Amino acid sequence: MEKVVVSVLLSVLLGLVLLVVGLFLGVSSFCGREKSSPFECGFDPLGSSRVPFSLRFFLLAVIFVVFDVEIVLLFPAVAVIGGAYIWVGGYTMLVLFLVLLFVGVIHEWREGSLEWED
Repeated sequence: MEKVVVSVLLSVLLGLVLLVVGLFLGVSSFCGREKSSPFECGFDPLGSSRVPFSLRFFLLAVIFVVFDVEIVLLFPAVAVIGGAYIWVGGYTMLVLFLVLLFVGVIHEWREGSLEWED
């Protein structure tokens, strides 16, 4: 029973010591207007909320999400290629999927969605 009491007291004492040290070391010396404002996707949170939304930023974010999903869909194909079982239909679907993605990238490139500057 004494070991339990001693370990609980040491745990509480260590927790209090760490709390006090954290309070002293964590004091911020600079609290300006810019530091205390949140950062939201490149928008100025201190300005007007009626600023028009950048369509280029939205398109680039959608393209990023599409290609993230594409990477997730390619992981099982890599596992199948490494295996001994060869299925011609699977390889055909993989090549068709990659061609479709490549055509999509070419379309986005020609459309100018991948260009950030005007």
